[in-house]
Amino acid sequence: MNREGATTRPQRSVPGARSTLLYARPGIIVTVDRFTVGRTSYRILDLTHLRTTRGPHDRIAVRAVVATGSMIGMVGLLLGFSGGLQRLTAEAYLILGAVLLLPAALALVGDRWRPPPYELWGWHRGAEVLLFSADDEQQFGQVTRALLRAREVNRYGDWVDPIASADPWRPDR
Repeated sequence: MNREGATTRPQRSVPGARSTLLYARPGIIVTVDRFTVGRTSYRILDLTHLRTTRGPHDRIAVRAVVATGSMIGMVGLLLGFSGGLQRLTAEAYLILGAVLLLPAALALVGDRWRPPPYELWGWHRGAEVLLFSADDEQQFGQVTRALLRAREVNRYGDWVDPIASADPWRPDR
């Protein structure tokens, strides 16, 4: 009984339960049985069809590229309809060509400054869910490999690869 007078149940361990820890960082835990991210926890046996992708590009970078491209397009249309393109010099055409590359430069800078996140998707009980997302490629790779190892252990039932675990035969000399 606790102080409030309610009885508490002791924690029982399930016989045969495996709790081998494969990856643990704050907020992310991968064991042989469970995959936990934040407050969401999944049984490894319930996860199927895992796939990795890159998330969407940063919204601010996309908006900057669209706004710059549309403004340059409007200036080009204005010059084209007003007849100003015939009166431009060669230097002005070079400057106009450099300005037309500005949206591409903004897209490259935006992807370097705020790259799209790495995402791990999978099917959980008949629905596709986002299991994990990270900006750090190294952490994402570690979590993904730990999750794949956990699935392999569950698939083969603690089966050890006989070729990898066998000692090679060597002749006596």
